[in-house]
Amino acid sequence: MAGTQTQESGQDGGEVILRHRLSTRLWHALNALTLLVLLMSGLMIFNAHPRLYWGEYGANYDAPWLKVSSARMGTREFGFVQIANSRVETTGVLGLWEDQDGRQQRRAFPYWMTLPSRYSLALARIWHLAFAWVLALGLLGYLLWSLVNGHLRRDIHITRREWHPRTLWQDVKAHARLRFPKGEAARHYSVLQKLAYAGVLFILLPGMIATGLAMSPGTDAWAPFLTQLVGGRQTARSLHFLFAFGLVLFFAVHMAMVVLAGPLKHLRAIVTGRMRLEEEAS
Repeated sequence: MAGTQTQESGQDGGEVILRHRLSTRLWHALNALTLLVLLMSGLMIFNAHPRLYWGEYGANYDAPWLKVSSARMGTREFGFVQIANSRVETTGVLGLWEDQDGRQQRRAFPYWMTLPSRYSLALARIWHLAFAWVLALGLLGYLLWSLVNGHLRRDIHITRREWHPRTLWQDVKAHARLRFPKGEAARHYSVLQKLAYAGVLFILLPGMIATGLAMSPGTDAWAPFLTQLVGGRQTARSLHFLFAFGLVLFFAVHMAMVVLAGPLKHLRAIVTGRMRLEEEAS
């Protein structure tokens, strides 16, 4: 996420602009590590009870809306993911898999997706809570700095014209056809990019933090309304999982767009901050 600002003219064709400010580059690197640790430790915590519920309470004999487990049918055992009444077999990946020593394990997520790799709820909670502070303070600092330097107003704010259905549809078609902006248009985010970045900054990340607090019994002492606001502790846990899934989905789409638009160019931009604009075809 970045501000676009003209910097200098390129000698090899195409103007060089300041694509990513220093604050954005630092926060981008910090967030990459932070979210990776939070995701992997969160999956280990999920392994302790691989079911999600709605409401205040949920335990083994309650009906979950999501379940990752294993089952036996005759002599055959298999792993599966179940959402409501629909079940998909995931043997070897989720629910039932082999660890690094070749031993069969009956846990939701495999060792290579969790932190630590061997089952330890206590260690996973320590990692998760420590980096949750990094996420919360980093987000607060980034938003305040982006407000001061005008990044939010200049680069993320969606104008009335951009909200028009025709503008939105044109941007959807351009992305679907892999027509990436060049020249003057590449100086600024498209409306879909703004929507995606605003969704991460103002919905997914704050939602992760709020629902994480709502799950903590300690929050009852200073903000008892928070758990009630989200609809109960189990609802908070489900929403926390969905926000995390939303961030993973954003990352996957983000990386796909970077690869399709030119990975070296964008990697250079996120490291140095500068990017050379491609000239529009005449």
